[in-house]
Amino acid sequence: MLRLIIGLVATGIAFAFAGRRVLFLYRLARSGQPDPQRIADAKKDVREDVRGQVVEVLGQRRLLKWTGPGLAHFFVMWAFFILLTVYIEAYGVLFFGLDFHIPLVGTWAVLGFLQDFIAVAALLGLIAFAIIRIKESPKRLDRASRFKGSHLSGAWLILLMIFNVIWTMFMFRGAAVATGNFPYGEAAFASHAVGDLLGGLGESTNEWIESVGLLLHIGVMLAFLVIVLNSKHLHIFLAPLNVMFKRRPDGLGPAQPMRSNGQVLDFEEADPDTDVFGRGKVEDFTWKGFLDFATCTECGRCQSQCPAWNTGKPLSPKLFITDLRDHALAKAPYILAGAGGANGSGGAGGAGGSGGGAAGGADREPATLPADVLKEAERPLVGGPDVDGVIHPDVLWSCTNCGACVEQCPVDIEHIDHILDMRRYQVMIESSFPSEAGVMLKNLENKGNPWGMSETKRADWIGELDFEVPVVEDKLPEDVEYLFWVGCAGALEDRAKRTTKAIAELLHIAGVSFAVLGPMEACTGDPARRLGMEFVYQMLAQQNVETLNDAGVRKIVASCPHCFNTLSREYPQIGGHYEVVHHTQLLARLVDEGRLTPITPIEENITYHDPCFLGRHNKVYRQPRDIMAKVPGVTTQEMHRCKDRGFCCGAGGGRMWMEERIGKRINTERVDEALQTDPDTVSTACPFCLVMLGDAINEKKNSGGAKESLEVVDVAQLLIKSVKRGAE
Repeated sequence: MLRLIIGLVATGIAFAFAGRRVLFLYRLARSGQPDPQRIADAKKDVREDVRGQVVEVLGQRRLLKWTGPGLAHFFVMWAFFILLTVYIEAYGVLFFGLDFHIPLVGTWAVLGFLQDFIAVAALLGLIAFAIIRIKESPKRLDRASRFKGSHLSGAWLILLMIFNVIWTMFMFRGAAVATGNFPYGEAAFASHAVGDLLGGLGESTNEWIESVGLLLHIGVMLAFLVIVLNSKHLHIFLAPLNVMFKRRPDGLGPAQPMRSNGQVLDFEEADPDTDVFGRGKVEDFTWKGFLDFATCTECGRCQSQCPAWNTGKPLSPKLFITDLRDHALAKAPYILAGAGGANGSGGAGGAGGSGGGAAGGADREPATLPADVLKEAERPLVGGPDVDGVIHPDVLWSCTNCGACVEQCPVDIEHIDHILDMRRYQVMIESSFPSEAGVMLKNLENKGNPWGMSETKRADWIGELDFEVPVVEDKLPEDVEYLFWVGCAGALEDRAKRTTKAIAELLHIAGVSFAVLGPMEACTGDPARRLGMEFVYQMLAQQNVETLNDAGVRKIVASCPHCFNTLSREYPQIGGHYEVVHHTQLLARLVDEGRLTPITPIEENITYHDPCFLGRHNKVYRQPRDIMAKVPGVTTQEMHRCKDRGFCCGAGGGRMWMEERIGKRINTERVDEALQTDPDTVSTACPFCLVMLGDAINEKKNSGGAKESLEVVDVAQLLIKSVKRGAE
């Protein structure tokens, strides 16, 4: 009876604290903006929900990309699931006596073996985690460590608590073996091993050990529950929710339209006084934003892959999320006092953090709140030269939108969406952004391209070919299969124009009918959108969609991955539905079909650079490599960061038109990596990458760090070089 009373009292107290915390977190999340589209998507695509839980949560797909830590986490995670059966047994013993076992399965040898096996495997996982943290401890202040900025003391506490779960489990199970109360046979090998050690103590002593071990096991779990709900390890409960409500299929690819109160913002009717333009304060984030903040595990995988962080810039995707989380928790009493705990968003999830924050959820008048809460409430989301904001402007503007953070995150946090929404507020409401980006935006508004060149120059490259390229003036001719979307760089930048001409020649040789818009083509708006100027993007996008729809365009081939991403995945948001392929996809198919035949050998060692918006954002990795593999004589060697771990050139997120004043240039870092393969040529499939890598290579040549013959070319240029010489 005493054992039952102690167990019930401890459970009641722990659940009271846990329930209070859960209610607070839930109300804080609901104070954010609504996001009904996510709930609708989750309800509509149940199959994807199940796949996400199986692959990402149960299968730990992303964590297992890092094999050692991934395996350790895999076993510890599964221990949480399987050892729930042990807690069912523990409470059963508490209520019904020492001979309790789970009905139907409680004597099944397989379950007993699984319980012991996963406990031992989790113990080995804890040892692996401890070794990793000890090895990283001397480097924890070093930028090279993915744990820099993480709350490591909290991690050690969690490791200790998991260890306590395991040893208390074996304590009461081993004693149960010694007293004959254990429901499983010798398949529960570890429990029997402990039972053998305790057997000599006698039955009465082991009954006492079993009772004490049982209460300790339950007590550890209850303490663990309260600790988790007040720590970064809240992801134990929230990760499945975050995976369920993630963007479909992931947080990469298209930028999301601006939304206010859950609805797509109509700029013609929008009111800055009542509508939400981006994120100007933490409560402007949606409930999914709060869920992202709470789910961050501080593992640092995003940080380790971020090109900005790796080149000495202040942006760490991890610290960006945790700073917003800590700010939300510190400001929570103020938010809840004003929002009443909910705004009808119908959201799901919560927010949590390592720093604790407000412990309760009772509404209070702002005037009665503590001074530190009021101070945090007045703190701007983005700071300035003399203003201490939550996020420094250099953090916000260092992002290249490369997607490495989203790709690596094991719990599907959408870093880019949050950065983009904060940029939108800074650009459209505060008019605060790098000055050189302002020149680009004016050029887009006035001339339809980032360089401010006349639209008549868009067709100049055609005159350099020895065959005719139809230019659409009204309707796309019925006998034309593809519209070739040349893009601003492809039409106006000298180095990128070589790629454009190579693609046109290859299509001509293959007998593919195509036409171009010429002066009717305008920038897709990607640089403006990624910078945060949604209004200019909408203006350009609607103009282009109208042009394409009026011309009857159905199929498009694009040479720029940014254009490819925008045309195929963002224009459908405003009524532009087309079948869009990247030029490497089309050329690879033409080679496979025998319509293009590389003949002339190119005896070169080539390393390929994956464009972020072609690779990570759109998963096109194979086709460019397939093309190079078909060119005789070519030897390819991958850089150590390639494919889904490829390193950015530094041009994305509008950064091609912004000076890189902090740390090492990202394009220089990438070229340094390329030079380690001793290439004769660096190839890519993006005009932005062509320019950025070309500039870095030229700098290396000037300093004697690269051979004079080294050049960067598009995959299409390699192909035409082999095909055309062969044709001649």
